[in-house]
Amino acid sequence: MATTTQDLQREISKTSAHSDNVVKAKDSVDQDMPVLPATKDQGFADAVADLDNDKIRPPIEYDSLSVFLASVGRRFKSLWTRRFILSILAGQLLSFCITSTSVITTELTMRGFNLPTTQTWFLYFALCIIYTPFTIYKYGFKGWAKVVFKDGWKYFILAAADVEGNFLVVKAYQNTNLLSAMLLDTWAIPVCMFFTWVYFRTKFHWSQYLGVFVCCVGMGLLVTSDQVSNAANGPGKSFIKGDMFMIAGATLYGFTNATEEFLVRNAPLYQVVGLLGMFGMIINGIQASSLEHSGWNDVVWDGKVIGFLFVYTFSMLVLYTVAPILYRMASSTYFNLSILTSDFYGLIFGTYNLFREKTCL
Repeated sequence: MATTTQDLQREISKTSAHSDNVVKAKDSVDQDMPVLPATKDQGFADAVADLDNDKIRPPIEYDSLSVFLASVGRRFKSLWTRRFILSILAGQLLSFCITSTSVITTELTMRGFNLPTTQTWFLYFALCIIYTPFTIYKYGFKGWAKVVFKDGWKYFILAAADVEGNFLVVKAYQNTNLLSAMLLDTWAIPVCMFFTWVYFRTKFHWSQYLGVFVCCVGMGLLVTSDQVSNAANGPGKSFIKGDMFMIAGATLYGFTNATEEFLVRNAPLYQVVGLLGMFGMIINGIQASSLEHSGWNDVVWDGKVIGFLFVYTFSMLVLYTVAPILYRMASSTYFNLSILTSDFYGLIFGTYNLFREKTCL
């Protein structure tokens, strides 16, 4: 009887140990599945932990007016974390970069520089020579080549959409006025929300869908206004044509923003931006040489044109470097909402003509 009892205890011990191992293995698997994959370049582990902590907000209390106001104050104060402040600053930096590129594109058009693909080629060249060598340094040439052969098709699609988006947007600024083009660019928000839902199954509140509807209605009224007035408010040649270019470009922008967010949440930033620059440089170069080679000799390559191209490329380089970081800190939808202030910055530039030559003091 004692022997049987001892055998039974041994079996129970084995079963318990096996169950503990299964639970530990399951916990290990769960712990190995973070929201943002661990990569050496990230340094985002602390930020992700902060994000999880930030989800716990002080509750709103309704016992009395004073208690309600105090709880609202605590809730508002809890929002201002380091991550939130950095997201706001990064968003406004990107917004100003977009405004500067818009104004510079308008100025280049007024100076007879109508080569949209050539204008953006310098951006992809800069991205390629900065981030591709760094990626090869990190992975080794064989490791980098393996990534290209395995996932290159993803970055090719991303680069193709980005190249054509930039091409259409620059063409839009050549055919419509600055303010109309910048307002129509907001169409990228609902497009980005849609592809964010496709990639991440993100759930939105009904009020957010209402905001998208209002955005679409406003966009339609703006296009109708341009068609009716067709007034010469800037260097526009055909307002409706420019509006259609901008809507198409904004659609591609929304797709590329959400797709790039999906990629940077699963790969190092330098890999994503480097491959985007490499494939973008190739696609952009082929398109520019086939469509715009005859116009290269017609452009007056003076100091001002070269200077504008340099500032445009630098602004876009900052944009393409900081945007993926903001995608990780917040989201691509937050990025598109942040750059809405570019309309205000563009209004300032458009009102005071900061980049126009003054004939008198």
